[in-house]
Amino acid sequence: MSLYQMQKFLFDINRDPAVQQRFLADRSSVLEGYELIGEERDAIAAGDIGMLYVLGANGQLLMHYAAFLGMEWSAYIEAMREGVRKYGPVRAGLYSMTTRLDEKVADV
Repeated sequence: MSLYQMQKFLFDINRDPAVQQRFLADRSSVLEGYELIGEERDAIAAGDIGMLYVLGANGQLLMHYAAFLGMEWSAYIEAMREGVRKYGPVRAGLYSMTTRLDEKVADV
């Protein structure tokens, strides 16, 4: 997993209007500039907030990306919960899960 590169993309798209415009015009070409594994690339391109969360994306970066995609706050929170239910525990990063999945889903 290339967690740094995924978060670098999220940082860039959240901060740089030129990256935002290029991404809206051609997602694939923007994503080629980052060393992402297929799962990360697919989740970003699809706007799959749940998968990005499970892959370890920082919540602050992810929150702004969700807003960029037009997602409301409650939908963002639910997307993270659904990601854990669908894809399993957070795999890496600050939010990696160290307890049983059923305990964590109840807490999210």
